[in-house]
Amino acid sequence: MRKLFGYFRSSAAFRVRIALGLKGLAYEHAGINLKPGISEQKADSYKALNPQGRVPFLVDGDVSLSQSPAILEYLDEAYPEVKLLPTDMVERARVRQLSALVACDIHPLNNLSVLTYLKGELGADDTATNTWYCHWIAEGFAALEALLAASGQTGKFCHGDTPSMADVYLVPQMWNARRFGVEVNDFPILQRIDKNCCAIEAFKAAAPENQPDFPQ
Repeated sequence: MRKLFGYFRSSAAFRVRIALGLKGLAYEHAGINLKPGISEQKADSYKALNPQGRVPFLVDGDVSLSQSPAILEYLDEAYPEVKLLPTDMVERARVRQLSALVACDIHPLNNLSVLTYLKGELGADDTATNTWYCHWIAEGFAALEALLAASGQTGKFCHGDTPSMADVYLVPQMWNARRFGVEVNDFPILQRIDKNCCAIEAFKAAAPENQPDFPQ
């Protein structure tokens, strides 16, 4: 039995859905509604499963994991037929570098818990919150664009001509950027890679609008 607890708009859950799709791994979707005022992630029943009370949370047989980086690394080792990380050590480090730029420098500053704190505890209005959100995406994307432009290892995708873990991180962040009105035309390489990814069924199927809990 494989079950993924997630939320249609969670970029971290989006990453795991892409990886499961690329690897051809079927799973049961378990929606956890993160919308403020509903906040199913705070329910005792869910926190008994995942004490941090966040998504995604993967159950794969006897294995239970939170945190998308750990889940993605696990999936790549447990199901190596389709690899998200290169076999070469230096190439693998490059893909991890690109992935971490999104995972460590963009996403945490724009997580729902951070935005909620900005609004609730610090009194930021919607305009200020959106400015914050877009600033950190644009700053991170500028660095990512430069790294990709400077490397001959950049191909149709972030690393070569097959999707890697770096693309799994990039595509959800591009989706978020468009949602919040970031000018993605400023990042032509990211745009091109995102377009190539979104032509692949695993990326399309994992998109927020194609999830069972997407509002109709």
